[in-house]
Amino acid sequence: MTKYLTNNFSIINLHKRPSTKSEVVSQMIFGDSFSIYKRTKKWLKIKIKEDNYKGYIQNKKFSSFLKPTYKIASLKANVYKFPNKQKKINVISFGSKIKVLNKKLKFLKFSKGWVNKNDVEQISFKSKNPFKKITIFKNIRYKWGGKSFKGIDCSALIQVFLNFNNKFCPRDAKDQVKYFKKNIKLSNVKKNDIIFWKGHVAVALSNKKLIHAYGPMKKTVVMGINQTIKKIEQTAKLKVIGIKRL
Repeated sequence: MTKYLTNNFSIINLHKRPSTKSEVVSQMIFGDSFSIYKRTKKWLKIKIKEDNYKGYIQNKKFSSFLKPTYKIASLKANVYKFPNKQKKINVISFGSKIKVLNKKLKFLKFSKGWVNKNDVEQISFKSKNPFKKITIFKNIRYKWGGKSFKGIDCSALIQVFLNFNNKFCPRDAKDQVKYFKKNIKLSNVKKNDIIFWKGHVAVALSNKKLIHAYGPMKKTVVMGINQTIKKIEQTAKLKVIGIKRL
């Protein structure tokens, strides 16, 4: 049986190679779990449980596998030392998963402190509209490999919302476009359809607008669908390669 550990840091970078100078290909947010392939004094070669993504993380003191009971439902949740808002000790990102150990007034205790009840949903919670809250990431900076309020890339923006709704989603756009099977024509685009270019992805907010973490604008932006298609064709010489419906 595969042995899993759980990430108990707010964000951990996953590198392509065992070096801090190596490209960050993804991240683990709090509560993500992983198995270890190879271990050295400074580095672990791992596979992330949630999406089977492989890479290297720095060897730290991680928690044994924890089955989470709640998940963070706001862009970011402050972690407090006590069940009040007096002393903030950390911040964890949307989609982070926690195992609640105690409840007091409006606060829930987990391994690293207390979070406000307003920032969480039970782990089993699912929204009928998986991208309902996606605009909370509007204006968050674009970061290649990023998965959090500190920076996110285009495919992570899709993944974190589907994961939050207990749906599997591959990490990279090239794998997402193959994974989702239902093809839609541009003329039939509607809310929540996922639009793919080579190496890029966006979500339709309506039949006119989309949201995407857009490298050239260095942030997550809401734009017109036709405007975006034209802009990407002009600047990157890329055409839409697929539109998928969940």
